[in-house]
Amino acid sequence: MTAAVESRAATTVRERRRRTRRRNLRRHWQLYVLLILPVAYFVVFQYIPMANNVIAFKDYNVVAGIWGSPWAGFDHFERFFANPVAWDLIRNTLMLSLYGFLAGFPIPIILALALNEVRARFFKRTVQMVTYAPYFLSTVIVVSMLILIFSPRIGFMSDALGFFGMNSNLLADPDAFRSVYVWSDVWQTAGYSAIIYMAALAGVDPSLYEAARLDGASRLQKIWHVDLPGIAPTVVVVMVLSVGSVMAIGFEKAFLLQNPLNLSTSEIIATYTYKIGLLSADFSLATAVGLFNSVINLILLLAVNTVSKRVTGNGLW
Repeated sequence: MTAAVESRAATTVRERRRRTRRRNLRRHWQLYVLLILPVAYFVVFQYIPMANNVIAFKDYNVVAGIWGSPWAGFDHFERFFANPVAWDLIRNTLMLSLYGFLAGFPIPIILALALNEVRARFFKRTVQMVTYAPYFLSTVIVVSMLILIFSPRIGFMSDALGFFGMNSNLLADPDAFRSVYVWSDVWQTAGYSAIIYMAALAGVDPSLYEAARLDGASRLQKIWHVDLPGIAPTVVVVMVLSVGSVMAIGFEKAFLLQNPLNLSTSEIIATYTYKIGLLSADFSLATAVGLFNSVINLILLLAVNTVSKRVTGNGLW
């Protein structure tokens, strides 16, 4: 008897949910229509191409096609890890990514907190424009600027460094490659990244600032006890996304700054995949390396999100 009652109750609940979904569909059908194109884009250009990752487990032949090529199992992964260059690539990618994260993650937060304290609107807007403008420059333009600045022939920085007895050609110095890459990236993206935190600061309850002012809190105390807790969820989400893509460092800038003299530190997984896949036409090995890189990113994303949820209560999901 009890089982029958529970079954009828469950059926009633399912019917009620179906009616609610149909009602919502009729009421908000315009929004669902707007979703068709974005969903179709992700399905066609993001999810369906994932099936081509099967090349990593095959001896791909252009004539036979993806599905007609013979299976190779994990041979291409073994080839990659048996190559002495593999661990250098992984080390270079990790060191460049971690350096970029440690240098680039806190600076937009500090910039947003500092701009939030500025009361002169003209000065605030000027700083925002100056820091935000470099984001609109393409990677090719930024690299061209770096080459012109640090060129030993025409670059003014090379003359200044040589005057102080330092290496005048930083672009040819393997030890300086990471610093040139990271700090130019910070200069280009810090202003844009700060907008996210400024938007989060705009949502902080003004009554908290009034209470802090009545309690006699200084500016630093207001930042520490009001601003930072207010943007903490945003900081956590950005941090999880940043750590989750630590192995997915950009290809264009590293490739354009690369030269035979700094190859020992500038050769990363992305540039290696390009050279193996497109220049050497070893598509199976290149796909295997790229798939390994993506799996590592996924593992890092899941791990950091889990730790963040347990420690702070905030995460991507």
